[in-house]
Amino acid sequence: MGLESAKMDHAETLMRLAISEAEKGIAAGQSPFGCTISLNGEVIAVAHNRVVADTDATAHAEINAIRAACQKIGDIHLSNAIVATTCEPCPMCMSALHWARVKQVYYGATIADAEGAGFNELTLSASTLLQQGGSNVELIHGPLQEACQALFRHWTSNSNRHCY
Repeated sequence: MGLESAKMDHAETLMRLAISEAEKGIAAGQSPFGCTISLNGEVIAVAHNRVVADTDATAHAEINAIRAACQKIGDIHLSNAIVATTCEPCPMCMSALHWARVKQVYYGATIADAEGAGFNELTLSASTLLQQGGSNVELIHGPLQEACQALFRHWTSNSNRHCY
């Protein structure tokens, strides 16, 4: 197995964990977002969105995962960390990932997918934010894009969903 193939296998494993966590969040009445962070090949955080449960507009999956990962390693910097998130990070989350100094961010669904599901998105793409901000974070679309998009379909089928 080549290095690129091994990286993609690791990214898929992380994304499957993020998808599973997003499904747990949906089951708990939360929105369809999940995030996994690994460092040196070890998963150090898995989180889902808790905006409604915590009455906290900043409790996005990525922010929750960053908080947990930093607590676990005892540092505010997650240098060389690999992140898999079920949706393209919003500007707040992409900025936080930059400030945490993660190495790579893999995402499945897009900001347009979230907006299509009814979320009040700022339509500034994560790649534009990184480029304009001069960030070194590597942003990679995929893997498991269809499975991540399916989270929105699952969530929108619930009439009790809370969109923000």
